[in-house]
Amino acid sequence: MGKIIAVAGKGGVGKTLISALLINHLTRRHNGAVLAIDADPSTNLHLALGVDVDFHQLESVGSIREETAVDVQSGSNLGGMSKPDYFEMRIQQAIWEENDFDLLAMGRPEGPGCYCAANNMLRASIDRLSGAYRYVVIDNEAGLEHLSRRTTRDVDVLLIVSDASMRGILAAGGVSRLIGELHTQVGEQHLIVNRVPVDKDGEPTLPDPLHTAIEEQGLKLAGLIPMDPLVAEFDAQGKPVGDIPPDSVTRRAFDKIVASIPSLS
Repeated sequence: MGKIIAVAGKGGVGKTLISALLINHLTRRHNGAVLAIDADPSTNLHLALGVDVDFHQLESVGSIREETAVDVQSGSNLGGMSKPDYFEMRIQQAIWEENDFDLLAMGRPEGPGCYCAANNMLRASIDRLSGAYRYVVIDNEAGLEHLSRRTTRDVDVLLIVSDASMRGILAAGGVSRLIGELHTQVGEQHLIVNRVPVDKDGEPTLPDPLHTAIEEQGLKLAGLIPMDPLVAEFDAQGKPVGDIPPDSVTRRAFDKIVASIPSLS
């Protein structure tokens, strides 16, 4: 069974950056053994990963789920296949294969009506998929749709991302509490604070009130990633995260964080 790593946090804090950095890190060490799941409805992880594909070419799990529900309601025989087998086949077809990782887009949340059966099939599909990869990295959306609906059953490592703001830290604490309320099995949780201002020596530094808030929220701080104009430049120009130089402040900070979490090595 592959190790499932989920990246979560409020919107705009840099979850996709962290997800892409992690995927890039893992593929350098385990080529072809990583499944990247874009669970954000905006579907932009492929851009951060440098996947040369148009957004509309990525078939999503959401669209498959919708189409399957419509087919079942209309009495379609699904090509003579059972619903789970049909859904599994469509999921496999939706996986976009790159040289060193595979990508699956979750897409939009379901429309009106109950899709409990489809969600159950999705959970089973991810369980089976995880067995074919050493790592599954899930870039979650701000609302934790897939975690809250438990379309991802268990998580080995949860990386909660925040910016250097009180609202971000409080939201990170909310994510941690939500996981507990859902009784989702999480092996370990770590907080990464992104876009942290640097001091006169160029080191990322959090003010004391944020350190206090992190402790009060019961969060385990894995490390800080400083503000980096290069990352903003890459984002503006649509350059993939993998092209960020190894000696950049972002790369150095992220590598230090990864080194502090043995389960990510």
